[in-house]
Amino acid sequence: MSLNPNGKIPVLVLEDGRVLSESNAILGYLAEGTKFIPTDTFIKAKMYQWMFFEQYSHEPFIAVARFINKYLGLPPERIEEYHNLQPKGHKALSIMDNALVEHDYLVGNELTIADIALYAYTHVAEEGGFNLKLYPNIQVWCQRIREYLGYVDMI
Repeated sequence: MSLNPNGKIPVLVLEDGRVLSESNAILGYLAEGTKFIPTDTFIKAKMYQWMFFEQYSHEPFIAVARFINKYLGLPPERIEEYHNLQPKGHKALSIMDNALVEHDYLVGNELTIADIALYAYTHVAEEGGFNLKLYPNIQVWCQRIREYLGYVDMI
């Protein structure tokens, strides 16, 4: 907790000792000045829109269901919570799948940090009980990201 008063990870410690927490803030900091943050102000705002979506409409359902199932082993006292997360998780995946009908990535045809942020839990959503076969555009998007130059698998 000395690095992050909120007691959570990730935390980025810069060379000068400054500390930054929250995954999307870290992504934004590390990507500043790169091709992963659009220069067009509207497209950049759309990227941020997807990053807020990740924090408020995706992660609370997809990641929590995954945690309950994969890491806690679906304990009896959390089964109801797990099942209650499913509809909202599917809603988030449907919204993403529909957005990927017209574009290769979430805000167009270029990868942004919004795609990186949403890929993190989306590509492992099945571990939370979400069948990605129901979302063909997400499947293609995940494959496109895995084939992106410089992609490194966590496993």
